[in-house]
Amino acid sequence: MIQRNLSISNGSRRAWCTVLMVATLVLFLAACGSNTSSSGSGGTTPTSSSSVYGGGRYGGGGGTTPTASSTGSLIKTATATVSGKSEIILSNTQGLTLYYRTSDAPPSTVCSGGCAGAWPPLVMSGSNSPTSATSLSGKLTIVSDANGNQVEYNGHPLYTYSGDTGPGQTTGEGVGGVWHVCTPSLA
Repeated sequence: MIQRNLSISNGSRRAWCTVLMVATLVLFLAACGSNTSSSGSGGTTPTSSSSVYGGGRYGGGGGTTPTASSTGSLIKTATATVSGKSEIILSNTQGLTLYYRTSDAPPSTVCSGGCAGAWPPLVMSGSNSPTSATSLSGKLTIVSDANGNQVEYNGHPLYTYSGDTGPGQTTGEGVGGVWHVCTPSLA
């Protein structure tokens, strides 16, 4: 009888480790609803219906919670293509689309920690009330949650999406079945 020596080469070990790390990353991203598939279309340039005032920085998901300036307007409206249809949307002062998550139920915000790296929350410092550069039919408020003083529109905490690389993009629409572009008509 022939005895075979079963050993795993270093190259095989590395390949399996890589596969395991990628699978873990995919599971982590799926858990916070930040996969890269979407039903929306991006890449359009918004037509601003307001001028830009004040504002904060919202980056590409570095894991830190961005903080908006406590002075000036934090929100403006713009026109963008959402799921193939032209819509008036809410955006931050840099023109990045604002989103809400259907499963957020303040004061227990679902998207914080690692999730907030992919979906940076719109937060503000100071004690001022959030304002918009344009008249909105809904109400802007602040909720103190795991992300800090997060801006809400009609009770929905607001976020940007790290997958949107420029103004007017709506690539986060429909991600995970829970992320949606915020429009002025959101109730």
